[in-house]
Amino acid sequence: MGEPRLSPALTPRSRPDTATRIAASASGEAGPDPDQRENYVSSHADKPTFAAVRRDRILELVRSNGTMALRDIATHVRASEVTVRRDIRALEAEGLIDRRRGGAAIPGRLAREAGMVARARRPATEELAIAQVAASMVEDGDAVAIGPGAATEALARELGTRSDLTVVTNALPVASALAAAPGIDVVMTGGTLRGSLMALVGSAADQALTGIRVRRAFLAGEGINGDRGLSTPNHAIAEVDRAMADAAEEVVVLADHTRVGAETMVRTIPPDQVTHLVTDSHADPEVLMELEEHGTRVHVAVLDSDLGQ
Repeated sequence: MGEPRLSPALTPRSRPDTATRIAASASGEAGPDPDQRENYVSSHADKPTFAAVRRDRILELVRSNGTMALRDIATHVRASEVTVRRDIRALEAEGLIDRRRGGAAIPGRLAREAGMVARARRPATEELAIAQVAASMVEDGDAVAIGPGAATEALARELGTRSDLTVVTNALPVASALAAAPGIDVVMTGGTLRGSLMALVGSAADQALTGIRVRRAFLAGEGINGDRGLSTPNHAIAEVDRAMADAAEEVVVLADHTRVGAETMVRTIPPDQVTHLVTDSHADPEVLMELEEHGTRVHVAVLDSDLGQ
């Protein structure tokens, strides 16, 4: 199923015995005293309330984030993934949310493009860990392409000390991170600036990639799964990312766990064109297995917070 991963993935309350109570009543034995019976009925009547409160919280979380991974929801509501999966099915039946592979989303809504301000507010722990693993896949003397995104920008910072490296990019933050690196030649594609991502797009960017050949293209979309592959909310971004993928011998996707299992409006490349996926240790293992079935080699960056667990 591919090369070994760079780092390993980290991988009921007691109830009253109802049958005993019924048997005792049928045999004429004394049942529980009134206080015990009241507590028993009360504890069972409360269960739907607990489920309702939990589902309200799940709905609130999904509405706030647009999409959420199953593991993240389970962590927030302090319930098992099995329980949360059942809650999601119930909420979907009411038309309140949509089930997605490995999580849930607002009904009828695909993940939106995250702007630079939103990305700046997002904790960088996952991106940094992913970038460090991705950087180990770049050798001195390489020619690589790097697309826009928080994780790819972090990758660029990790590459600052490399030598004899050529980086082709349409992302201004990537170019800025490498501008002062003495051993790196940065080639900008040209094109029209898309301000929300600080990336160059359009026909000029596409044409600049025609005829170029690089060893690896490092891309970051807003969603990746085994059905659609890598996707992004914006057509123009997708076209340039696709051109980068076509110019590369191998495609490396950098995606944290919130993007693994998600899907967005425009497919960039199909799953069988994703040579490598670098993600973090909170990614849904079912989705990772599906991608591996398409031939993708999965590399898991273990977060510092997960070490020793």
